Amino acid sequence: MVGTVLTDEDRDRLRHPAAGAVILFSRNYENPHQLSFLVDEIEKLREPALLVCVDHEGGRVQRFREGFTAIPPMRQLGRLWDRDKDLAKEAARGAAYIIGAELGAHGIDLSFAPVLDLDYGGSSVIGDRALHFDPNAVGVLAAAIVQGFADAGMGAVGKHFPGHGFATADTHSDVARDERSFAEILKKDIAPYRAAIEAGLAGVMPAHVIYPHCDGEPAGYSKYWLQDVLRGKLGFQGVIFSDDLSMAGASAVGGPPERARAALAAGCDMVLLCNDPEGQNKLLFSLSDAPAPDPERLERMRKKGGRDLRKSVAYRDAQDALTALG
Repeated sequence: MVGTVLTDEDRDRLRHPAAGAVILFSRNYENPHQLSFLVDEIEKLREPALLVCVDHEGGRVQRFREGFTAIPPMRQLGRLWDRDKDLAKEAARGAAYIIGAELGAHGIDLSFAPVLDLDYGGSSVIGDRALHFDPNAVGVLAAAIVQGFADAGMGAVGKHFPGHGFATADTHSDVARDERSFAEILKKDIAPYRAAIEAGLAGVMPAHVIYPHCDGEPAGYSKYWLQDVLRGKLGFQGVIFSDDLSMAGASAVGGPPERARAALAAGCDMVLLCNDPEGQNKLLFSLSDAPAPDPERLERMRKKGGRDLRKSVAYRDAQDALTALG
């Protein structure tokens, strides 16, 4: 989608049987009323309705501003953790509840959050989106975020598995590599996923990062990472979403159709292709015969409940908890 209203081309793409969801960006947002109208129109296009998604983490990655609570960068939760762990957990749960309540009130099913990457200090694309350097701190705070989303009737999506924080290249524009051993990645970067999965993590998004000492393919194209490690070793049973296949980090296997096939073959349930309408047309045509994702997994990602939680006591308490971040 290129604007704040659906075009005929948008409707054709969203009605295609291979389309499973739509992701919204800042360019698709004007104000709360416009957003509700847009989501309602999207939901009426199909039965069952398409999932409506957004990257709404807080900080610099918050697509909707006017009429929504400004969520601080997640690094602020890590700094609060260093001062007061209990208060940080309360603020993390509250921030997620606010995001879930506000998005849900406008018909949004899910946000691709939280970021579970560790803050190694060298990645500009991750930066203050990361909660902390300490895997234990990230795991505990991530579990609180997962629970806060669940309280608001929303599934959480952890990213970027198995960890993007150590790789310095920005996968939006470059191919990223992480030369560490599996043992080190398992001990550090994967540790928060265990806590988040135990807390009920509903979705995972793999990184467009190559870990050559583990596998030659980027994680999003790797059966080793998605099936052996994520599904097998960690026992994750939720939805695996690819990261945006239009990114340079996903360019190793050809154009959008080839990238999508590689991601699905590796174990992704759904693939994302953003900011490329012509590529989306080619992709949808190429996936006309692809098997549909597991409907039970996808149902976990659909928003729960119809009540506007912004009027609840829990929402007011969450706003109070968020003030601890300043």
